[in-house]
Amino acid sequence: MKERPILVHEVGPRDGLQVEELVVPTEQKLEWVQSLAASGVDLIQVGSFVHPRKVPQMADTDELFRRLARPGVLPSSVRLTALVLNEKGVDRGFACGVSDFCMGVSASDTHSRKNTGMSTKEALSRILAMARRVVGAGKRVQVSVQSAFGCGYEGPIPEARVMDLAQAFLDAGFTTVSLADTAGHADPAQVERLFGRLLEAAPGIEVACHLHDTYGLGLANAYAAIRAGVTVLESAFGGLGGCPFTAVAGGNVCTEDLVHMLHRMGLRSDIQLGPIVATTRRAEAFFGRKLPGTIYKTGPIPAPGEEAS
Repeated sequence: MKERPILVHEVGPRDGLQVEELVVPTEQKLEWVQSLAASGVDLIQVGSFVHPRKVPQMADTDELFRRLARPGVLPSSVRLTALVLNEKGVDRGFACGVSDFCMGVSASDTHSRKNTGMSTKEALSRILAMARRVVGAGKRVQVSVQSAFGCGYEGPIPEARVMDLAQAFLDAGFTTVSLADTAGHADPAQVERLFGRLLEAAPGIEVACHLHDTYGLGLANAYAAIRAGVTVLESAFGGLGGCPFTAVAGGNVCTEDLVHMLHRMGLRSDIQLGPIVATTRRAEAFFGRKLPGTIYKTGPIPAPGEEAS
């Protein structure tokens, strides 16, 4: 079987910005998305369809999708994704032309109730129905198990519970499955073990990981995920982000740091660091503070034959 390439899913415009109190204007978001797309990343998560009172930063998601769909705005190679939490979000996604939907269920009942107002069991039933509807409409869907590696409220999450939720997705026929470290509690051994179990259960599926760097293990966990066979890595420019419904919100794995690691490993040298770093610097200026990322401050390690910048 042909080995799948590593894909980079930039989630900064959604997960990176959702906890920021200073609302980014639509025009600024459009500029950032265009810059990120110019780097050659494979997917960009533009926003989420949530109530604007709960997450004001995402109020313009519908408008962003409509504007970005105009001819010539983005390279045809990049796919745009959106996070949906409920049926109304699916309706809004259909209305503004979303083709790639992301949705998930938290393995932590406490996190699930804070994030969606539903228990894990209730959320699973609704997400399965939503995902079937999306696929039935000819769209792509990624389903995820959130808080798969631990929870800031409940602590360790039993791996059997995570695998039961993942198996429910597999049994329903979904072939792109993500495990998300929503609270940033994962360690590399746990990452390799859980993703290994998932791929052993369904060797032919596309497996994604969503990692946070809350406790400084983000890149180590990304490396472990690659070793386990994960082929879709989610990250945010500048290391922005964090779930507003976790006990300790920590940023995502930083996209430019992740891409730099992939370059050093001989993977995805086609993704350009320059446009990502430029986006991070614009965000740094906009928010008026240093961001968690590293490479935008230090520059990359030069490749053999190159001079250090």
